[in-house]
Amino acid sequence: MKKEENPPKDVSVETEKKENEESESSKETTDGTAPENKVQELTNLLQRLQAEFENYKKRIDKEKLDHYKFANADLIITILPILDSFELALRNNNEKTDFVKGVELIYSQFFEILEKQGLKQIDALNNKFDPHFHEVLLQQESDLEPNTVIEVLQNGYTFNERLIRTVKVKLSKKKQ
Repeated sequence: MKKEENPPKDVSVETEKKENEESESSKETTDGTAPENKVQELTNLLQRLQAEFENYKKRIDKEKLDHYKFANADLIITILPILDSFELALRNNNEKTDFVKGVELIYSQFFEILEKQGLKQIDALNNKFDPHFHEVLLQQESDLEPNTVIEVLQNGYTFNERLIRTVKVKLSKKKQ
């Protein structure tokens, strides 16, 4: 009896399978690189971008800090003449009336500079009480309409249209 031999395998099918497996693992991308190389390339690119972003953040933080440190330099330069005027007034304080007049001039010079920078004094005297701008410290009986400002105890200010300090006032109240 003849031993049955296994029929011959189709060599071409097996060869094709092996070639497909090999080509899958070493398949090149459209730019001629293997997938592992492409992954490495993208990883490197990502790391470089991340490092650039970190450097950018550090640079922006440093610029912000520098801006904050020197933001008022122009204001200080503008105020320096007032400091000079005070020094001059203090050196020449022999005449009391001249000294007082000099200090009044310095005050007006100082206030003018602050106004140019955006500071405005809140006008409150003889106005109706406004809780957004006024802070009541005292009340006094008066012939004026109730809740009218009869005295400003401390001035209030806005800076570029934003309230920075309320006016401390004395209000009128109805006589009993």
